[in-house]
Amino acid sequence: MKTYHQLLCATMLALFVAGCSSDHTDEVPEPESKKIPITLSCGITATSTKATDTGFETGDKIGLYVVNYSGGVSGPLLNAGNHVDNMRFTYDGTWTPATPIYWEDETTPADFYGYYPYSSTLTNVKAMPVETLADQSTEANYKASDFLWGKTLNVSPTEKAVGLTLNHVFSCAVVKVSAGNGFTTEGLEAANVSVKLNQAVCQATLNLQDGSVTPGTQKESVSFLRGKNNEFKALVIPQSIPLANNLFTVTIDGRDFNLKKEFTFVGGKRHTFTITVKKTSNGINVDIGDWTDDGEDHGGVAE
Repeated sequence: MKTYHQLLCATMLALFVAGCSSDHTDEVPEPESKKIPITLSCGITATSTKATDTGFETGDKIGLYVVNYSGGVSGPLLNAGNHVDNMRFTYDGTWTPATPIYWEDETTPADFYGYYPYSSTLTNVKAMPVETLADQSTEANYKASDFLWGKTLNVSPTEKAVGLTLNHVFSCAVVKVSAGNGFTTEGLEAANVSVKLNQAVCQATLNLQDGSVTPGTQKESVSFLRGKNNEFKALVIPQSIPLANNLFTVTIDGRDFNLKKEFTFVGGKRHTFTITVKKTSNGINVDIGDWTDDGEDHGGVAE
């Protein structure tokens, strides 16, 4: 009898375990969605103001915003609450985010907005404060006046680096001082020569969604950086300077010569002025050569 009860208990236990096992045979765990990291590959348009003149330098930092699509429609760039808000990326051969960021999923596309240099205090993406320094007579101040912006739209999730080209927001003014009657190239090289752009706006706001610039109202004189062969350059907020102002002041050994002319500086353009100085009975004549991009004659006389 004892043996019979033991066999009965063992049989019932085996049937119970088998029943429990069969209850779970149909449950298949769902696979976890794959997290795809967002990586960047950034370039600069050809008219570069960087020290290398070919791209970014080690230690450069950019800011990145990422806006997801919803129902196949792109969303607006917000001050906060985007998929990625003002993430700092640092360059050291490749771009590294301050913290890892990922795509929403494997299918949702997104718009990318980037700018240089990075600002940790940015609060208004539709009116980001930007500026050029009034004194750009040193290489450090000239470089500090540069600002780049770019966007890449409707990018599908990918494990490859997202390409983002940053464009120059400001205008680059290049003045080449050439020796005319009464001057020699050697004499100008040895002389104390400086160039200023007068009555220029140096502060503005930038819309990060479309790259548009709204200049401020305060005006200053901008001192140019002197390079080789009496070539001077400065970065300028896109703006129009009216005829009533002296556009340029060329100073040679303490003597100022002013050129009255109206002009419109266009963002992303490098405008080259070849100024030939000539000694005359009334002072110095200054001729301005053609723009590199419009082929028109912008000549004038400084008195």
